[in-house]
Amino acid sequence: MPDGFITLDKEHNEALGRLVDRDPTANVFIASHLEASRGLSPSYAGGEVIGVFRDGDLVAACWAGVNLVPIGVSEADGAALGTYLGKSGRKFSSIFGPAEAVLAIWSTLREYSPEPFDVRPSQPLLAITGAPRVEPAPGLRFTREDELDVIVPACAAMFEEEVGYSPFTGGGEHYRRRVASLVRRQASLADFDDDGQVIFKAELGTVSSTTVQIQGVWMNPAYRGQGLSASYLAAVVLAAQQRAPVVSLYVNSFNTRALAAYQTVGFREVGTFATVLL
Repeated sequence: MPDGFITLDKEHNEALGRLVDRDPTANVFIASHLEASRGLSPSYAGGEVIGVFRDGDLVAACWAGVNLVPIGVSEADGAALGTYLGKSGRKFSSIFGPAEAVLAIWSTLREYSPEPFDVRPSQPLLAITGAPRVEPAPGLRFTREDELDVIVPACAAMFEEEVGYSPFTGGGEHYRRRVASLVRRQASLADFDDDGQVIFKAELGTVSSTTVQIQGVWMNPAYRGQGLSASYLAAVVLAAQQRAPVVSLYVNSFNTRALAAYQTVGFREVGTFATVLL
């Protein structure tokens, strides 16, 4: 196998699997795709995996679809990969994953990209195994499709708070279908008040055999500051642990209130992610 960057195929499944298994929590995104697709294939989930080869061995890789997700990429390889991707002329919506790799890719890819919407260089990657340290909220449950008219606005509010613009920009049907897919897969969790409005919601966003990555955590502003977050998060953890033993998430380092809630539940820091929104 020549050195350099090569698009991987099914012949590389075993080598890529070994690479992913070095850090299955950080690499849950690609692990989930590999398990769902039973390996790489020509129609591989709307993207491709670019491998980094040295002395004939696969030493790193990067999922390249709408998003870029590095796997075991060093600072030097990341910078070279950013140039390679930039010269390809492809456009991406985001880069996310281990901070060193993401920021290295962006250090050179930025020369070929528009001004980023946001760069988040420090996002603690947190994980929990075993029982949460607080009692779970009893009302949290998986949502139903007949609740979409209530769930979708809550998801959109979370998205706008997190990203800075509405997911309905350019039309909302695609976003509604995405939320509906989460509901159908029993990946959407919420609790509701007496008026039928969402109090708290979260999603089991990415799931592999070893790890569930929680996404989309949101508390209705009317219920914030009441000390409810930790118990709801504990309930999310218990639901996630029915799918895999490790539950993880990543959060912006400046979000001290969220970090405190996660630590109360029993999450510990296991790495650092970064995100570039394009």
